[in-house]
Amino acid sequence: MHSVFESLPGIEVPVGGIKSSLARMWESPSMASRRAPEDSARAMQMNYVLHFGFATDAADAVTQFETIKEFSQRYPCRVVVLCPLKPDDPAEEMRAKVYGECFLGKSKGDTRCVEFVVLSYPMSSRRFLENQVSICLSTDLPTYYWVHRFSDSARLADYDFLLNHAKRVVFDTAIVPTDAGSYPWPKPDAIRDLVEARLLPVRQSLGQFLSGFAPEKLVQGLRQVTLYHRERYGSEARVLLEWFRARLVKCGMAADCGAVVQPSVAKGIDDFAVEFRYDDDRYFKWRADLTARHAEFAADLGQGRVELTTAMHLLAPAAALSEATFF
Repeated sequence: MHSVFESLPGIEVPVGGIKSSLARMWESPSMASRRAPEDSARAMQMNYVLHFGFATDAADAVTQFETIKEFSQRYPCRVVVLCPLKPDDPAEEMRAKVYGECFLGKSKGDTRCVEFVVLSYPMSSRRFLENQVSICLSTDLPTYYWVHRFSDSARLADYDFLLNHAKRVVFDTAIVPTDAGSYPWPKPDAIRDLVEARLLPVRQSLGQFLSGFAPEKLVQGLRQVTLYHRERYGSEARVLLEWFRARLVKCGMAADCGAVVQPSVAKGIDDFAVEFRYDDDRYFKWRADLTARHAEFAADLGQGRVELTTAMHLLAPAAALSEATFF
C-alpha cells in the first residue's frame, strides 16, 4: 500500500537540493513535454501550501493534488505539499519530490505553469519544517494555506507559522473536527470554509429569487423556517441555514426570533427542501436535486403565486477552492 508521499507524482530529490532541483527540473528530458517555452511563462502568482492531515489516504491525496493542479491552470503558483507521517511511522528522515507542469491558456502564447514541492516528514522532524517550507516558498508572493482532513484543531494550531503568515487558511468543515469553525485561530478573519464556497451557486439562486420580494414581506408573520436535507449534506445544511438566518435578520427579523429551526434529516426528499411558514396562508418553498442539477421554487407572499424551475449545482472542487481563496 502506497503512502501519501509515494502516491503523488514527482522526482525524488535531496531535501537540501530542492531549489536547485526545481531549476534543473525544466531541463530534464522527462519534462520535455511539459517544458515552458520561455522562463517568463513560469512566472508564479502565489504560493500555496497544501497540508494533508493524518486522515488522508493515498487515493484521497491524489484527488486533492489534481484539484490544486486544476486550480493552478488559472492561477499559476508554487505549491508546497506537506505529507506528515503518523507518530507510529518508523521513518526518521524528511524526503522531498519536485514536480512541474505547464498548460496552454486561451491562446498559443498563453502558457501557465505550476511547480510542486512535496515534503514527507516524521513528527520528530516537525521542528525543522518551518525553515524548510520557507526555503521552498517564493518570498515576494502571497501565501495561501489549505489544510485537508486534519483530525485535531489543537495539533494544527502548532503550525502557527503558516496560520499567521497565510493570507487565507482554507479547510472543509464537512471533514474536519466539529470545533474547527469556532477554534480560536490566530487570524480568524483569514479562515475560509470550502462548504460555504461550494454552496455559492445555491446561495446566489436563492438570493436572486427572494430579492424579488420586499424584505419586510419575507419576515412579517414568519413563524418557522425548516430546512430538510439528505444525511450526506449535513454540513451544507448547517451553513445554508446560517445563511438564511443572517439574511432574514437583515430583512428585519429579530436576531433572537425562534423562527429559524435546526436542519432536519429527512428521507424520500430531494437533496434539499426549504419551507417558510407564516401565521397566515402565505408560504415559500424550495426543493433541489443536485444530482439532477435541478431546483424548484414556489411562493405566495400575498401577491399571488410565483413558480420557477432552474438549474442547480454545487461548485466543482477547483472552483470552490478559487472561491474560498479569493473571496
